[in-house]
Amino acid sequence: MFILKNSSSISQIARLRSPKFRQTGSNCTLSFWYYSYGQSVGAAELQLLVDGLKQPTVLWRTYYSEGNQWLKAVIQLGRLPHPFQFSLDKISLGVYDGISAIDDITFENCALPPPALNCEGLNHFWCRETKACIDSLLVCDLVDDCGDGSDEDNCNPDLQCDFENGLCNWEQSVKDDFDWIRIHGPTPTVNTGPLKDHTTGTARGHYLYMESSEPRQFQDQAILLSPLFNPSGNGTCVFRFHYHMFGKQVYKLSVFQRTVSNALGWPLWYKFGNQENRWIRQTLYISSTKPFQILVKGTVGDGFTGDIGLDDMSFLGCTLYNGNLPTVSTTTSGTSVPATFPRNNCTEKEFVCRASGRCIQMTQKCDFRPDCSDKSDESACVMEVCDFEDKTQCGWHQPALEQMLGSDSIQITNIFKWKLGRGANLYPEQEQHSPLTDHTTCTEEGWYLFADSSNGEFGHTADIATPVISLTGPRCKIIFWNHMNGSTIGSLEVLCKTSNRTSKLWTQSGSQGPQWNRAEVFLGIRSNFQVIFRAKRGVSYMGDVAVDDITFEDCSPLLISGKPCTSEEFTCANKYCIPKNNLCDFVNDCADNSDESPTI
Repeated sequence: MFILKNSSSISQIARLRSPKFRQTGSNCTLSFWYYSYGQSVGAAELQLLVDGLKQPTVLWRTYYSEGNQWLKAVIQLGRLPHPFQFSLDKISLGVYDGISAIDDITFENCALPPPALNCEGLNHFWCRETKACIDSLLVCDLVDDCGDGSDEDNCNPDLQCDFENGLCNWEQSVKDDFDWIRIHGPTPTVNTGPLKDHTTGTARGHYLYMESSEPRQFQDQAILLSPLFNPSGNGTCVFRFHYHMFGKQVYKLSVFQRTVSNALGWPLWYKFGNQENRWIRQTLYISSTKPFQILVKGTVGDGFTGDIGLDDMSFLGCTLYNGNLPTVSTTTSGTSVPATFPRNNCTEKEFVCRASGRCIQMTQKCDFRPDCSDKSDESACVMEVCDFEDKTQCGWHQPALEQMLGSDSIQITNIFKWKLGRGANLYPEQEQHSPLTDHTTCTEEGWYLFADSSNGEFGHTADIATPVISLTGPRCKIIFWNHMNGSTIGSLEVLCKTSNRTSKLWTQSGSQGPQWNRAEVFLGIRSNFQVIFRAKRGVSYMGDVAVDDITFEDCSPLLISGKPCTSEEFTCANKYCIPKNNLCDFVNDCADNSDESPTI
């Protein structure tokens, strides 16, 4: 079907109407190929006309010539329970000179789920009238997946919000930069944000969106607060929501969980960048031993085409908490909570094993050798092997951030710092200068540690350090994998810090290519020191430094066995036993240099 005409009539409209359709299922999409080429080809738009609604809903638009080529349009329709049809309008103001065409119109996944003879199992729900068998996670999610509404019957309204009548029991944070806006229809800026809501699939339905135009600035934040919930074990509480991230300058949407009222909490999920013009469903499983709250945070990108939408937020298997979350003091940041120890006779210079009350020398704490039966002497130390797959930093910490924690950690300073990341959460602009996969699993789902250069300025540094290591052995070394790729990559250093000096052990600067590179740094015998990774930011955000699979190898100190050395061992002057193969190898294996003596 095409339009081919040269005309000078003012304000012409060519209109193509579809047949009328009765309804669609919740996963319905419409796609077609279109051709729009010419000096004055004009605009075109596809409208949705729903019975009973006077206002049409714009589903798709093109404003100008898009070259001598066929292009594909994919439009999310979702669940439309009432009869409807489409109107494809070609609009020409003044002179029309060009070719407009449409071909290969396709509807996909538009039928309701088929009826089933049986529907067994806790993970399924049997629809009352249509007899369809659907996933139980689709129950009470504000979407009529059954086609008869039975999956949305008898739902607790306090656990859902479609924003048709306000914010329900969600609240705007007062400690962010601006608020989410409730709206219906398209957002004010072209080529960003939704054209319609998710609940009704029309311009009449309401949703929340985050405006990215002025006066908003890069990394301004809007935070939405959920009601409070009772503790939930083993992920029995499920949070479902739909998000819309469309626009070239869309930045970040993230979800946090907190158990104290004056902290942001810990991240459950985040997504970067343009995800196309569609609503996307996300399901999160939540576990907590304490009452908790969910925070949804939108972050502004570096331009006005960065609007983000939210709709149809619901909880399943959760119960509301009638109380307040406690506050946590931030004035004692970095200090440990006193532990209750068993009765003991240890001095202040000795470490108390938590389980037994045994006394060991303080030098035996954090020395890569567990001397307590419960290994408590190594519990608050850096882990010997760390791949970050459990989403922790394995004892590594950022001293500068701990000092900056002030009165409220929701007020996050946009500073250059280390954080956990993975390829699955990168937005398109990051893929050229951040690792697409981790080193451990070689997948997008694997985690690594990286210094985020989207924050900070040229020359800023970010340190991440071990706790104090009491003592290491003569062959101790640190092995790690690093990723340094990007046009403006800075540098990475490995430092050794003692009480009075900091020395540089290893350094690398500039782009090293799009792969993980192995590095090995010899430590040897050292006492009361910290290892520090220091990243230095380049001139722009186009270059993140990342590390993964950090291993401290052969780092436990020498141990006097109390037995005489074997025939294959050398007896050091200090009674340590070392392999004879280690003699005269320029390494102080004995810790007193007796294995390197010229008189051997």
